[in-house]
Amino acid sequence: MVLPFLFIAPSEHKGRGVYTSEDIEEGVTVEVSPVLVMSREERTLLDQTLLHDYIFEWGEEKNQCCMALGYVPVYNHSYTSNCEYGMDFEQQLISVTTVRPVKAGEELLVNYNGDWNDATPVWFDVK
Repeated sequence: MVLPFLFIAPSEHKGRGVYTSEDIEEGVTVEVSPVLVMSREERTLLDQTLLHDYIFEWGEEKNQCCMALGYVPVYNHSYTSNCEYGMDFEQQLISVTTVRPVKAGEELLVNYNGDWNDATPVWFDVK
């Protein structure tokens, strides 16, 4: 499920991103996406490809990875994001929910650390 007013467009310095054509209130689930779960061994292979930048650690023990379908792989990172993602390991789903109001035309951003305001440097910001 992806809300019908979300769309993908160019994002300054980030390739593409997910945007909204309508205002969205805080606490709205904007997407629920199924995932394809893969093993640690498959992750080793994926890490050698472009997909490395689009997969998520998966499972309570984080001993698997997954590729989300839908728009989920296109949400860009921010340390003070306007959305957060949740993982449902049993149903094999990732959901994206707003953590504050988002204005029409604004890019929807998630924090790749998992918590919407976690300032821990992510892999591409580590110097």
